[in-house]
Amino acid sequence: MAKTPAKSPKKVKKVKKVKDPNAPKRNLSAYFFFMNDQRAKVVKANPDMKVTEVGKKLGELWRAMSDSEKVPYNKKADADKVRYEKAKAAYKPK
Repeated sequence: MAKTPAKSPKKVKKVKKVKDPNAPKRNLSAYFFFMNDQRAKVVKANPDMKVTEVGKKLGELWRAMSDSEKVPYNKKADADKVRYEKAKAAYKPK
């Protein structure tokens, strides 16, 4: 007797949660502040790089930085976190 493969159960699509457009935006990390600051410089220096290669290059630069060089970006991230916490506390979902 040949065994027949078991039928897989039907996949149930998950209903996507509707996002409130008035909800406060999440805070950015220090790495994202660094990326926003350095992306234009990397692209200008390497105009033929693809988007993924630019991201990899920025990651390498971030890892190569010392903790003292990351301080300004950490301060921006801390300030943005405070902003987000205040906005989140003031936000009233409908």
